[in-house]
Amino acid sequence: MPSRLQLARGAILDLFNQHAIQVFRSRDLKGILSQNRAEWRLAQTTTLAEFVTYLVKSGKLRRWDFPFPVRKEIRYTWGDVPLHAVLLTLKPDCYFSHYTAVQMHDLTEQDPKTIYVNFEQPPKPAPAGALAQERIDGAFARKPRMSKNIARFRDLRVCLLNGKHTGYVGVESRAVAPHGESGKLTVRVTDVERTLIDIAVRPFYAGGVGEVLKAYQRAAPVASVNRVAGLLSQLGYTYPYHQAVGFYLERSDAYKASLIEMFREKFTRELDFYLTYGMESPRYEERWRLFVPQGF
Repeated sequence: MPSRLQLARGAILDLFNQHAIQVFRSRDLKGILSQNRAEWRLAQTTTLAEFVTYLVKSGKLRRWDFPFPVRKEIRYTWGDVPLHAVLLTLKPDCYFSHYTAVQMHDLTEQDPKTIYVNFEQPPKPAPAGALAQERIDGAFARKPRMSKNIARFRDLRVCLLNGKHTGYVGVESRAVAPHGESGKLTVRVTDVERTLIDIAVRPFYAGGVGEVLKAYQRAAPVASVNRVAGLLSQLGYTYPYHQAVGFYLERSDAYKASLIEMFREKFTRELDFYLTYGMESPRYEERWRLFVPQGF
């Protein structure tokens, strides 16, 4: 004798085939079961686990596991859904950034195996006191603090970044062709100028300073130096990252000298700064008051 789930199969599949949402959390499926239990004439003893197991075996429901060390995330999709669409449900209002944004904007020839998903922290009060040279020197003498909230998925790594609160400045919805996906997909991703800033701030999330420089070179036909400067002012970093950004703009040899001079005039250079962390015997660039790796 068929089970009640089997008897209701047609109605259940019709609901999911017509559902506006394609990516579900467990609580979403629990709500669907609760709302339709009576109409489908399912027993009160039918559990969410039984419902999900039946849909996986008899329908088009697919389970996605992301074993992050901080908190494991599980998603379910109905039918074929691109991985990047699933990833944008991991956190509210999250978006792609850093090396993933570099790839989506076609600013690299590399094939990154880590996907960076950024979700912003709540606003924090500004640090008290003026920025001191000793504080900068001490911070950049060490290795950088990097996110360990990483889940392996197939041959990829998904890195969740708990990024600076920006109010989503420079984040756009854009049709892109993500790595490994067929066709284009509309995603939330940092725009070109915000991406150039992010990878200058955290080059270790973009393949290193060499890859960052190449991204600046490839971005020249589409990037606005004026917008980069404006975004930097809006982002309000404590550290003088504008010195690193200006150095990349100039060293890329891809932007007009007048634009670089305009950029220099917008920002002060009162303290020495560093292109990246933990450099041994770096070279000093007087024009930008910036320490850079030897031979860079």
